[in-house]
Amino acid sequence: MRELFEEAAGQPAPDPRESARASARMPLRKRFYKEAGVTEAEGGFAITLDGKPIRTPSGRQVVIPARALADAVAAEWAAQGEAIDPVTMPLTRIANSVVEGVIDRVELVSDDLAKYFETDLLFYRAGHPEGLVAREAAHWDPVLFWAAETLGAHFILSEGVMHVKQPDEAVGAARAALPQDAWSVAALHVVTTLSGSALLALALAHGAQDAGQVWAAAHVDEDWNAEQWGVDEEAAGRRAIRLRDFEAAVAVLAAVKPPAPAGP
Repeated sequence: MRELFEEAAGQPAPDPRESARASARMPLRKRFYKEAGVTEAEGGFAITLDGKPIRTPSGRQVVIPARALADAVAAEWAAQGEAIDPVTMPLTRIANSVVEGVIDRVELVSDDLAKYFETDLLFYRAGHPEGLVAREAAHWDPVLFWAAETLGAHFILSEGVMHVKQPDEAVGAARAALPQDAWSVAALHVVTTLSGSALLALALAHGAQDAGQVWAAAHVDEDWNAEQWGVDEEAAGRRAIRLRDFEAAVAVLAAVKPPAPAGP
């Protein structure tokens, strides 16, 4: 079992694209268990296979803080057929990576995530055609306005791909708004990697954008090109895999988010 997810070991945060590529290169291993379950453990819930808790490549027990999330991870294991395909287990891959590479290094992973605020997708705008310019603005400007008004993070936009140095104050304000727990940070890292935008991930975490808005905003240019030239079936297949990983990260964020305070 440990070999199934060894590509995640030692990584600062889960990279779903590399995990999927690595998993695709590995021969699938036969299913060796009959039942997957969930049991209480110190600090949360453990996933069990025939009663034995799963562990990371270094031997750490995978403990998940929320019961609903643990049930979803167990369901991934239960859904496997004669062979175990890690590509179809995005929640398991995230959980493995959190326990193996994030829990002890939350600040390091947050720093890595914050680097995206310096070169975020939303900063670099098309100069033409007008339709694409307008669509980027419609999807991206609300997030930038939210960051400025709510976080005090005022970023600079650029036309084309020429790098623009962002104000340290803006990057610092956005960095300060990142969550502090390992599970949320890891999930945000996945969303950022898939979308190319830490600001979109941050807006998702704070409820300023929902998952559908974030996914659409991350693919404005791609969708525009598809409308002009037609859909590339191979690219569409890769996008479907990315969407599965994105939805897994969104599920992690929702599961570990603190409950809203009760009203008066």
